Amino acid sequence: MDPIIKQDIDQIHKSVDPEPFRGKRVLISGGSGFLGSWICDALDQIVSRIVCVDNLSTGVSKNIEHLKGMKGFEFEKADVCTYSRNPKVDMVFHLASRPAPEDYQKHPVETALVNATGTDKMLDLARKNDARVFYASSSEVYGDPEVFPTPESYEGKVNPLGPRSCYEEGKRFGEALCKAYHDQYGLDVRIGRLFNSYGPRLRPDGLYGRVVSRFLMQSLRGAGVTVFGDGSQTRSFCYVTNTITGLLRLVAKEGTAGVAVNIGSVEETNIIDLAHKIIRISASKSVVEFRPFPLGDHRRRLPDGRKAKIILDWDADISLEEGLGRTLRWRRAQPTMTPSSVPRTRD
Repeated sequence: MDPIIKQDIDQIHKSVDPEPFRGKRVLISGGSGFLGSWICDALDQIVSRIVCVDNLSTGVSKNIEHLKGMKGFEFEKADVCTYSRNPKVDMVFHLASRPAPEDYQKHPVETALVNATGTDKMLDLARKNDARVFYASSSEVYGDPEVFPTPESYEGKVNPLGPRSCYEEGKRFGEALCKAYHDQYGLDVRIGRLFNSYGPRLRPDGLYGRVVSRFLMQSLRGAGVTVFGDGSQTRSFCYVTNTITGLLRLVAKEGTAGVAVNIGSVEETNIIDLAHKIIRISASKSVVEFRPFPLGDHRRRLPDGRKAKIILDWDADISLEEGLGRTLRWRRAQPTMTPSSVPRTRD
């Protein structure tokens, strides 16, 4: 395992009580993706068995290569929308999805179905096993919110026919289906509304790249750092170890069945400031290049973190400066990609 990732996994272990997971059998959908692979690593030495399910449409096999052949780890290349096996499991982490806007807008049907049909498959599997479920929802269930910081009680402002609707409404329906299984079958479901997460293993290439990884790659190559609009739009960036710690605490916490919790940093950052910060820490000669603001993109994202603090005793304590530094050191250690694989930046 990469040494920076190993250090971060050790920190997660220090921040999460292992007992609720010890000896459990766990299925992780989207397990070779960015967050899914981190969960695989975080649970590898605690649980008795991990079934990692991924169709590799956006996940990367390399993320879990070091786990293949390990006792108790099983990789299954499969699509959650057509998943038919019934492995005996105690917990299900459902993270399979297409999270990058440029990618999911190219695949709107698959994006909508993985959060509808795929979520139904995972919930039904959990029901048959009386298993605990974590559903990876998103800040995008709030759409283009009008309340900041945005609490879990906010019902959202979403255009069901908008350019991002396949993902926004997909996640909203996924949450509704979780609630339906909880109400009708008593299924123990926990919903994490994840805000922008970043860190090692976040893909920078093609349609899959997210804003932090793309800015880093553009800066390291001395290419133009592309910003949409004037860069005044904001996001709340949460380093991956904080995200994983938060969602694992949510899964471990008793009495949170049927509950949705924001998992994200309460530090709000303008995209233009992010661009300049990354150029500075990477000692790059890149300059910012502006592009038209995309239709349907959102101006602000900022979670209300009080519920996570009260219920989980959790907040995102790794600063953006520190998290970017760790991500930069990891990225510099990776094989160089061709410049053509780092196009525009969007999140």
